[in-house]
Amino acid sequence: MRGLFITFEGNDGSGKSSALQTVKKELLEKGFDVVYTREPGGSYIAEKIRELILDKDNLGMDPKTEALLYAASRREHITKTIIPALEAGKIILCDRFLDSSLAYQGYARELGIDNVLQMNQFATEGLFPDLTILVCTRPEIGMSRIKKDERDMDRLELEKITFHNKVYEGYLSIADHFNDRVVVVNGEQSKEEVLETVKNILYPFIKERMG
Repeated sequence: MRGLFITFEGNDGSGKSSALQTVKKELLEKGFDVVYTREPGGSYIAEKIRELILDKDNLGMDPKTEALLYAASRREHITKTIIPALEAGKIILCDRFLDSSLAYQGYARELGIDNVLQMNQFATEGLFPDLTILVCTRPEIGMSRIKKDERDMDRLELEKITFHNKVYEGYLSIADHFNDRVVVVNGEQSKEEVLETVKNILYPFIKERMG
């Protein structure tokens, strides 16, 4: 039986990764065969490309170069990690995937969502997630959370608030366009409320598809 491909998306500081880590732990405890992965990254070469993309010394990177690097990383990720796990019947929980490219490069970098989608369809051979949980929060709230963590920010997190506003708008546009698989969660709730909302979406979906 083919596995399930579930992605978690969200603008920076939305709380998606925290919720993802908790549901991963719970699903493993319930006995599900779960693979956690991330983008950019998720395989050896893809992780090397991740270092290049997120390095804050590369602030002047051309937007098209950025988009192509994400697509190249995604191709490696799919062939080395995602497809083998799907064929083995596993549940894949992925922190970011195609929708990130559509929001960040397609919309916020103004390359065009359709252009970036076309580029990535070549890389992915039309692979889409079975379910996408999109955790969104207003950018000023998300960025304030990141700054409170007092950790080093990567190249994209260091962008101006105008860029993060566009990412937020881009995600909402994508959710509307792909409403058959994207479910939006209000990331401005407490961590506990976000987690509960995510679980109420995710667990019934897995039960329906995998029993």
